[in-house]
Amino acid sequence: MGDYIVYVWVIFAIFMLICEALTTQLVSIWFVIGGAAAAISCIFTDNILIQSIVFLSVSLLCLFATRPFVKKIMKNKKQPTNSDRLIGRVGIVTLDIVNQKGEGQVNVDGKIWSAKSADEREIKTGANVRISSIEGVKLVVEVI
Repeated sequence: MGDYIVYVWVIFAIFMLICEALTTQLVSIWFVIGGAAAAISCIFTDNILIQSIVFLSVSLLCLFATRPFVKKIMKNKKQPTNSDRLIGRVGIVTLDIVNQKGEGQVNVDGKIWSAKSADEREIKTGANVRISSIEGVKLVVEVI
């Protein structure tokens, strides 16, 4: 093969490092380490198959060894919004809630919100409801 293959592995590792730097998640750091290991293996063998096995083995080993830890620290936390404060509050139905038609409105704290029933039942105008969750821009309500 020649001595140039070590440069291929080094360039590959640098490329993957650049890709890693451009992302917000750890997605290619394992390939950087695998590429570096494959470049080091060039010292011991000219066999591209062995170098490739070293690359894959080290990359997968790093992936499986660190992925649970990385997932834990990179876990996306739910960002609360102002509308989250409505969960658990009571409102009054101002337009019949009919999930099948996609209709329904609730007045909560003087503001009108689109709403749907949590249990698929129709809820008539004037009923008192409690907000159980929010799906998109609709309040999910239960009759109290």
